[in-house]
Amino acid sequence: MTSRPIAVTPDPDELSRRIPPQEHGTRWLDYQKDLYESLCRAVTRGGAHLVEPADAEGLIWAYFAPIETFATVLGSASQLEWIQLPYAGVEPFVSHLDSRWKWTCGKDVYAPAVAESALGMILAGQKHLHGYSRATSWSAPEGRMLAGSRITVLGGGGITRRLLALLEPFDCDVTVIRRQDVDFPGADRTLTTARLHEILPRTDVLVLALALTAETRGIISQAELDALSDHAWIVNVARGAHVVTDDLLEALRAGTIGGAALDVTDPEPLPDGHPLWSEPRCFITPHVANTPQIGLRLLEPFVAENVRRFCARESLLAPVNIDLGY
Repeated sequence: MTSRPIAVTPDPDELSRRIPPQEHGTRWLDYQKDLYESLCRAVTRGGAHLVEPADAEGLIWAYFAPIETFATVLGSASQLEWIQLPYAGVEPFVSHLDSRWKWTCGKDVYAPAVAESALGMILAGQKHLHGYSRATSWSAPEGRMLAGSRITVLGGGGITRRLLALLEPFDCDVTVIRRQDVDFPGADRTLTTARLHEILPRTDVLVLALALTAETRGIISQAELDALSDHAWIVNVARGAHVVTDDLLEALRAGTIGGAALDVTDPEPLPDGHPLWSEPRCFITPHVANTPQIGLRLLEPFVAENVRRFCARESLLAPVNIDLGY
């Protein structure tokens, strides 16, 4: 296997010059330093050697979004063949996707952590833990069994695969909704997105674990919420824009659904004082299904493996479909 030249960019110093620290705080810069160092280690672990971007055949982007130098960096690298993005969501990069290069992302890398959070949110909703945690006096019993529940998951990727494995002991009836008309392993049934409304009335928990595209933006709106039963919970560990926030808030206030557990919101961050914060049927975590500390542990070996494959001229993990945008 031949060592190939790979660049990791932007470095923390460049980010600190271009992005005011007050936008994210000092902890953010510490994380960026850890991320950069981790990705550099991944390059050497994978059998490649580090170079400047202009001399690179592979480029590993070390920030969640393109900064103003992104296009310049790509244009200056005349030998560039491959670009590795750090996260599963590639929405910020969609306008830059170009078939001249191979693109890969963090698809499935963070699935173990996100699936654990999804399971925790499901259990918290079913056991009314959000309500008890806010109580200031002894209250009446509430809650449902997760065992035997009817779970519908939107999305047919790594998060869904991991979540289904975690749900196995609960003997749930699981429906997976996906774009492709192909059975999903471990699901009791697999339906295409066009058949979503068939299953919603028979859903106890609706989990969102799909990519955000033009087609999936607002996929849960008033019509879908009206189709759910009054005890059904929504668990969103994907992207906030999958759900029309005003419609969700109205359904929660009216009691036409059981509740919502949200790791992501629209807008995000959710502003202080937004009514979702005080809605008793809703609980929110601040996009932490995959924390930076967990993410670094999962990302480094994944990138190292992709570097090894790049050096060996093998197929790369987690390719981005440029036509679909994820």
